[in-house]
Amino acid sequence: MTVLGWVVGGIASIAIEKILGEILSPEILQQPRWNAFGRYISTCVFALIYGIDQALVVRQYTSGWLWMIATSLGWLVSTNVSTAWIDYISSIAASLNRTLTFQEAVIFGILSTTAYILSGIWLGLFQWLVLRRYASGAWWWNFLPSVSFLLISFVVGLLSFVQDFIPAPSRDRVVYLSGQGFTAIILGIIPAIGFCTLKTKHRIQIDEDD
Repeated sequence: MTVLGWVVGGIASIAIEKILGEILSPEILQQPRWNAFGRYISTCVFALIYGIDQALVVRQYTSGWLWMIATSLGWLVSTNVSTAWIDYISSIAASLNRTLTFQEAVIFGILSTTAYILSGIWLGLFQWLVLRRYASGAWWWNFLPSVSFLLISFVVGLLSFVQDFIPAPSRDRVVYLSGQGFTAIILGIIPAIGFCTLKTKHRIQIDEDD
């Protein structure tokens, strides 16, 4: 369901951006405020679909409405936080007004990746606020999305190393689709494994009574 939500949400967000591009004039779209507004709307649509798809399964164990809201808000916050930090790091690099050395490029790349990975804590926090009502000892869930983001960063980095072996005419498409596919799978598998290790408070009480 997470993979489905990623695909459907991605298609819907792209469609929203195209619709806004057709409705609004090019002069308006060139304004940073309206351009950012369009991206924000598409991100909200994606986050909502992403949360709904997960809630359809998770509702068997927790409140589906709460999970949908927590996941959607958590994704929005984590995305905005990571984007803000990455933009800030990029602005520092641009302020040097020169071509970065290899060491500097590596450092700024590591900082941007770290900001992306740590932003997952926000998604984990919002979801944990729901899980703590039903599961015992679920504090580690706060860091679980960051684990997913770490694996995603590793896979994306690996793809950048092997992309030279892909034929040039289809390289960009193959790398993009592969990155999106692996991202969706990781975002589905890691939380699913974590969810299966949780114990409900009711189950804990039964075990203690036994």
